[in-house]
Amino acid sequence: MVLRKHTWIAFLAAIGLGCHLLARYVFNVEANFANIPLWLTLAIGGTPLCWDLFKHAMKREFGSDLLAGISIITSVLLGEYLAGAVIVLMLSGGEALESYAVSQASSVLQALAKRMPAVVHLKVGIQLRDIDSSKLAIGDQVVIYPHEICPVDGLVVEGHGSMDESFLTGEPYRMSKTPGSTVLSGAINGESAFTVEAQREVKDSRYAKIMKVMEQSSQSRPRLRRLGDQLGAIYTPTAIAIGIVAWLISGDPIRFLAVMVVATPCPLLIGIPVAIIGAVSLAAKRSIIVRDPAILEKLSSCRTIIFDKTGTLTYGQPHLDEQILGNGFEFPFVLQSTAALEKYSKHPLANAIVEAAKAANLVSVEATSISERPGEGLRGIINKHEVLITSRNAVAKHWPNLTKLLPPRSAGLECIVVIDQKYAATYRFRDVPRPDGKSFIQHLGPNHNVQKVILLSGDRQEEVAYLAKIVGVEEIYAEKSPEQKLAIVEQETRRAPTLYVGDGINDAPSLMAATVGLAFGHNSDVTTEAAGAVVMDSSLQKVDELLHIGARMRRIALQSAVGGMALSMIGMIAAMFGYLTPVAGAMCQELIDVLAVVNALRAAFRPKFLSDYRHESNASNSIQS
Repeated sequence: MVLRKHTWIAFLAAIGLGCHLLARYVFNVEANFANIPLWLTLAIGGTPLCWDLFKHAMKREFGSDLLAGISIITSVLLGEYLAGAVIVLMLSGGEALESYAVSQASSVLQALAKRMPAVVHLKVGIQLRDIDSSKLAIGDQVVIYPHEICPVDGLVVEGHGSMDESFLTGEPYRMSKTPGSTVLSGAINGESAFTVEAQREVKDSRYAKIMKVMEQSSQSRPRLRRLGDQLGAIYTPTAIAIGIVAWLISGDPIRFLAVMVVATPCPLLIGIPVAIIGAVSLAAKRSIIVRDPAILEKLSSCRTIIFDKTGTLTYGQPHLDEQILGNGFEFPFVLQSTAALEKYSKHPLANAIVEAAKAANLVSVEATSISERPGEGLRGIINKHEVLITSRNAVAKHWPNLTKLLPPRSAGLECIVVIDQKYAATYRFRDVPRPDGKSFIQHLGPNHNVQKVILLSGDRQEEVAYLAKIVGVEEIYAEKSPEQKLAIVEQETRRAPTLYVGDGINDAPSLMAATVGLAFGHNSDVTTEAAGAVVMDSSLQKVDELLHIGARMRRIALQSAVGGMALSMIGMIAAMFGYLTPVAGAMCQELIDVLAVVNALRAAFRPKFLSDYRHESNASNSIQS
């Protein structure tokens, strides 16, 4: 409602100004008639704005907008209707933008709701029937087709394949699914169809819980004071005091009006927004989409940076990290044979093995008699050798005599290779860390005054600790649900301003709760909606550029605002002693406004150096096979 009101007032003011300028300077209409659109703008738009500002004043809330309200009244009393209409436009436009930013919380919830299927494919006997997802009951079986989103938490009863749960759990890879596997609502299905038995109603599902957490986060998020408000809180009472003193000393109310005209806070109402718009434009040219311009004012104040693990400091892709060979087997033979079989697999780790064989320059060979029995693994014949790729649990169940030959369990994912009924190898996989992660984190403290870096993930403790050691992060939280993540972010934000960097749906509540939320990539519309900015190409270099763009924008905005206020103060003193008439004061203020805006426009142009971060390769950051 507030957004709609201010939008209409801004629209009315723009129409009124346009009609006045056309009538006055294009059609040469007499001034009194040309001023009619301005009178309507001030009456219809200025009156409700001034009333709102009066209510703020009664609550002792003194910002730059309060002075704008006084300036509107002053302009009417002086007959400076054009200036008053311009102030109505700037004030209502700024309020509309602010209300729009606040309303983004509801758009995130809408994006969450739209993502879930409204219709599910209910299986009744051998028949399929489409029903509303809200009517799904515990025990019902639904069919999930390839690439569809899972509507319920449940168990797989038919089908073999994989699902992408990374946005929900923080696990970096697509997870293999077979009968008996659990599935989460919101997960994205792979290439194979599944039949899933619902274990919870849709309203009680994991995805529904994330929506509830998101709603709670949006309702409890504190509204920080904007830069213009902070400066206006000082400037406004000072300007009013000077005007009152001028009136008392001279006994002439015209002196008060003259001071108010000079005091019109256009450097705050125009200079700061122009700097912000320029910085938004510059960021867009650098593949960074700023969704909430207010974050640009807050970035330089962030003292704690919280990283999600998957997709931010890692690539979210499995990498063959270690190969442990059985007695009598050689590395090229085992990898070549395994890769030949994995070419036909849809398992999440298959591509990592194929890529490892390519990197080792192994000649590709063909597999025959390929089969994949439920619970046993992938089997085939390569060069007359029977090759089986399976899990540790399957080995223990079907080939218990090989169990004693297996190495101890490790933190990462793994698969077991059996060739001709003999233990051949254990392949271990990890998420691929970004090679510049360590140098970037080391760069944050000395160059951006970051005092604490936290690694916060839904992934397993061992995986998070492994990455933290590589990139040099000491404080970690692992295996955290979205609710737990949110609690940690809220706690850290109460201590100091925070920047949260994430890319999954499970990060959305934390992105909203942090002082600044930054999304990596645009894989999830929910994450994009929740974040204040989106780095489109998922680069740590771009994060550094955004930090510099924000700090530079704040410097330029302060120069325009403080410089403009300083010049206005000089003009107010001159007006107080009668050296500036109201008309001369208006002309003086226009000149100050031009200077403030011209300086603010610099924020749109790229400086010679936009980033001081230079990645240097570090052997400790690389992962060896």
